[in-house]
Amino acid sequence: MIHKDPQHVRPAVADDVPAVKAVTDAAYHHYIERIGVVPQPMEADHTANVAGGKVFVTGEPVVGLVVVEAFAGHLFLDSIAVHPDAHGTGVGRRLLHFVDAHARELGLDEIRLYTNALMWENQKIYPKYGYDVVERRVDGPYDRIHYRKRLD
Repeated sequence: MIHKDPQHVRPAVADDVPAVKAVTDAAYHHYIERIGVVPQPMEADHTANVAGGKVFVTGEPVVGLVVVEAFAGHLFLDSIAVHPDAHGTGVGRRLLHFVDAHARELGLDEIRLYTNALMWENQKIYPKYGYDVVERRVDGPYDRIHYRKRLD
């Protein structure tokens, strides 16, 4: 059953793939010039991620999404994307709270993520939600700051 509450976060389905791509591209496109490479989320295999149960979306139509993957001992937040038209409406906060709840549902007490060092907006956001910097590491063309959040 499709949940019509626009505040609801739900697993993405195959029909959502075009929206997942569109929202991801809209959210990350402005970083291309700043970081000098296409951000990794824009190059993701959205079809495979949706089919693999890694993508959760919110909004009717979709205005935000997260891509997560469970590992032994932690949930990895691979990507969070909010369409620029929805900035400032609480979508990002809703998605981050969903990630916490999802990790708990899976019995995981830690969330990990990384962001590009030049995406300085993110470096202001994640600490507000309980994430601590673990390290800064260069992975190929990406200079990344790694974060971890321990859940109570």
